[in-house]
Amino acid sequence: MALDEQSLGLLYERHARLIYNYCFRRIGDWATAEDLVSIVFLEAWRKRKTLREPEKALPWLYGIATNVCRNRRRWERRYAAALGRVPPPQPEPDFAAETAARLDDERLVQGVVAAIARLPRHEQDVFVLCAGLDVSYEDAALALGIPIGTVRSRLSRARHRLRELDAAVGHEETTTTPREAFER
Repeated sequence: MALDEQSLGLLYERHARLIYNYCFRRIGDWATAEDLVSIVFLEAWRKRKTLREPEKALPWLYGIATNVCRNRRRWERRYAAALGRVPPPQPEPDFAAETAARLDDERLVQGVVAAIARLPRHEQDVFVLCAGLDVSYEDAALALGIPIGTVRSRLSRARHRLRELDAAVGHEETTTTPREAFER
């Protein structure tokens, strides 16, 4: 005699608590036992044609539950073995010092950029190329399309104006050059 939906529903109402307790005693975890009860009754539905004696439905369900619990234990062992093969995670380096240094560098460069922004545009370009990036006068002249003598005079004027601006603002002199500030 095969089970129909109604009969399986009755079996669930009568025996789910017993199957739950059995699964809990086999596994030792309430939540997992709940999951296993669901699997047991799903398997019971799949194997409903194998129930020969309806009055022996509880032992039949215990048999299914036993297999479900064994499968769960097998899965746990395999999962633990698989995790054992995975190398342990490497400790993450502390990036706080690097982050603080980057923030300090950003503030420094922003200050330099603000000071350079007060120069005329043509002096800004020359200053950033020659003083900030250490580009040769010849290459700066080529990049900007101006004579080398113009590069030298603009760079000289830019340096002079920046010293005046620095003195006028009253900043303390730093040991960081504009080039160092841009490279960080």
